[in-house]
Amino acid sequence: MDHISRVGIFLHVVKHQSFAAAARKLGMTGPALSKQVQSLEDHLGVRLLNRTTRVVTLTEEGALYHDKARKALEDLDEAEKQIQELKDCPTGILKINAPMSFGKRYLTSPIASFAKKYPDVKMEVDFDDRHVDMIAEGYDVVVRIGALQDSSVISRKLATCPIVLCASAEFIQQHGQPTTPKDLQHFLGIIYNKHGLSNQWHYQDIHGIKGSAFIKQHFAANSAEMMLEACLQGIGIALLPIFVASTYLQSGQLIELIPNYKTAPERGIFAIFPQNRHLSTKVRLFVDWLTQCSKAFPW
Repeated sequence: MDHISRVGIFLHVVKHQSFAAAARKLGMTGPALSKQVQSLEDHLGVRLLNRTTRVVTLTEEGALYHDKARKALEDLDEAEKQIQELKDCPTGILKINAPMSFGKRYLTSPIASFAKKYPDVKMEVDFDDRHVDMIAEGYDVVVRIGALQDSSVISRKLATCPIVLCASAEFIQQHGQPTTPKDLQHFLGIIYNKHGLSNQWHYQDIHGIKGSAFIKQHFAANSAEMMLEACLQGIGIALLPIFVASTYLQSGQLIELIPNYKTAPERGIFAIFPQNRHLSTKVRLFVDWLTQCSKAFPW
């Protein structure tokens, strides 16, 4: 019997705390199973188990070996499953959620291209700005923008997503330009009114000092596109995500205000998925695909 098989027998004995129970589970005789464990101990040069007539317990060395060996065999099992899946084209339903504005601008082409590349994967795509419960609602991958804090999921950062305080060139020409955060109280503001966000701009200066400033609400909207259009037409100043503002900042139609102060905390764009030890091939391939496509984001 090979070494890995002996390790597996040892793990079964520990799991059942009995040679007899482990032997019944594995379809072996008690003496044959005991011989394999003894052979493993002889190979290692230590005693792994304390044997009594009533119960089997781990020695100090056995406890250390058990923890490492169990993880190693789980990793081998996972590797075998992944290799087996790679032999076949990924199949099944892939349910995805992403923010509306960002998804429409930057994810439609990558998602459609992925669907074309893997025709046996059935895509279900939701663009929605609400905060979904990915486990309860059965999403495989959710794209989120923000300062990620949820430790119950695994994340892959796709890109940074600065929130830029800006105004149109027309607005600045007519109303002037703030030079410090305190000046913002004198300017009309365009506010994002979803997810309970307030009129406070939280920032950090070039020295790492944090603060906040009030933005006077003159126009409120629940979509980045509406805020962008209002800003471009000179209605007020706005905190805009870089994915809607970048093109207009580059062309000069929008001007970044008070550039020595940046929105805090720093936001990112993340692909998140549940903490499953064995990640399905379709999810892994899709996240890898998004990661590659995100390199083309213009900012």
